[in-house]
Amino acid sequence: MIVERPAAARGEVDLGWLRSRHTFSFGHYYDPAWMGFGVLRVINDDTVAPGGGFAPHRHANMEIISVVLDGALAHKDSAGNAGVIRAGDVQWMSAGHGIEHSEYNGSDAAPVHFLQIWIQPARLNHAPAYDQKHFAPDDRRGRWVALAAPDGADGAIALRQDAVLRATRLVVGDVLDAALDPGRRYWLHVATGEVAVGERVLAAGDALGLVEEGGTLALRGLAATSDVLLFELPA
Repeated sequence: MIVERPAAARGEVDLGWLRSRHTFSFGHYYDPAWMGFGVLRVINDDTVAPGGGFAPHRHANMEIISVVLDGALAHKDSAGNAGVIRAGDVQWMSAGHGIEHSEYNGSDAAPVHFLQIWIQPARLNHAPAYDQKHFAPDDRRGRWVALAAPDGADGAIALRQDAVLRATRLVVGDVLDAALDPGRRYWLHVATGEVAVGERVLAAGDALGLVEEGGTLALRGLAATSDVLLFELPA
C-alpha cells in the first residue's frame, strides 16, 4: 500500500512570527485521517521569523528531532542543555518522563527553517536525554546517511525506538535507490527541491507512506538541490 500526502493538503498555521505546515494532526489542526503513521507522530515544517520562537513548554514521552534546513535555532531546556543548531545540524531531545524546553530563532536578521519531528518511544518514562550532531549536507550527496537510529550506528544519534531516520541530498540527474523490507513501513518526505520517485514527481513538502511494500524505491533528482528524508519504522 502506498499513501500519498501532497504538501498542499497539509495543515497550515500562520501566526506572523511562525509559518508552519503540519503533515499530521497537531495543535489546532486536527484531521482524524492524519493522526500519524505508525510511531511517526509529527512532521512540522516550521519557519520562524527573527525574534520569534516557542516559549518554554513541557513535553513527556516523545522522541523530538529537529532538522535545521536554513538559519539558526536556539534551544534551552530544564535539564540544563542549551545551544544553537544551524543548517546541517540535527537535534534530539527525548522528553522521557517530562522536560520543559524553548526553541527560538537564533538570529536577529534571518528566519530559521526547520523540521520538527516527533516519534513515539518504545518505552515510557525514561529519564530525559539530549544530543545534537552535525551532518554536512554535501557528505550525503547521492547516498543515504543515518541521522538517527536505535543503536547510534555509523555516527547517528541514538533513538529510543526501533526506527531509523536517513537523509540524502540529490542534484539534477542523481539517482539513488532504497531497499524496502516488506516487514517494515516507510515514510519518504521531500524537505527541499523536487525528485522523481518511480513515476511520481514530488516537490518540497510532498510525502509518500509505504506499508508492506518490498523491493526497491528509486529516486532521481530534478532540482538544483533536493533534500529527502526516509523514515524506516516498525510495522
